[in-house]
This record gives sequence, structure tokens and C-alpha cells, in this order.
Amino acid sequence: MSDEKQANEPWYADGLAFECTQCGDCCTGTPGFVWVTDEELEALAAFLGQPLDEVRDLHTRKARGRVTLREKGNGDCVFYDRAKGCTVYKVRPAQCRTWPFWDSNVATPGDWKHTSEACPGCGKGEVIPVEEISRRLKVIRM
Repeated sequence: MSDEKQANEPWYADGLAFECTQCGDCCTGTPGFVWVTDEELEALAAFLGQPLDEVRDLHTRKARGRVTLREKGNGDCVFYDRAKGCTVYKVRPAQCRTWPFWDSNVATPGDWKHTSEACPGCGKGEVIPVEEISRRLKVIRM
């Protein structure tokens, strides 16, 4: 492999191990933002069998000029049930589907180490190839 090609590859060129344990740590606790698109809201409404306007009014809020899912009083995602897990898992937003492969988590080996300390699935399970990580990063950037 040429030095130039090696220099253009991300530090995780050999991939990163990740296996979701469905622990819910990324869905609970400290409030944050789960950005949703109109298409994702439509999918949620269809899955829930509720009118789009109702889903938008009950389950989202505006923040920073965008639309995000609401949180419960304890900071948990509005769609997370501590006994059942994610109640909309099949149609969860891209932000949820791409976890933990976000720029903030994979920018440096140190960022990945920090994420791995918080997420029990990081560093476990199958190795996700760099191509798939890159695809997920592109999805979340849209």
C-alpha cells in the first residue's frame, strides 16, 4: 500500500467492532437531540398508525431550527420504554440507526475509546468494515 493511500485512509481502516446490546444507554438519561426528517416522521406515523400531524405535535419539538424527538421528563427518548426497549425500532431515525458511527465518535482513536467507555457494544461483536462505517457517516451527515 502506498504511503499516500495510507495517509488518506481513516484511522479505523481495518474497521471497528460493534454489536448493539440494546442496553438503551444511548436512548436514555441526559437530554439531547434526535434529529428527524419529514420522511422519518412519515414512517413513524405509518408505523404507529397515527396521523402525521399528531405524531409531529405529540412526539417532536423544534430546536436549533430543526425538528427533534421529544424526551420524557427523565431524559429518555419519547419512544423508549425501559421494559420493552425502543418501541419504534423498525423505523427508528437515521441518527439512531447509524450509532455509534458518528463523526464525533470516530474522529480520533481517543473519541472511539471515550464512546466505548459509555457504550457496551463498542469494541464487541463483528468488525464493521470501513466501507460500512463510511456509508453510515454519509447517512448521518445528510
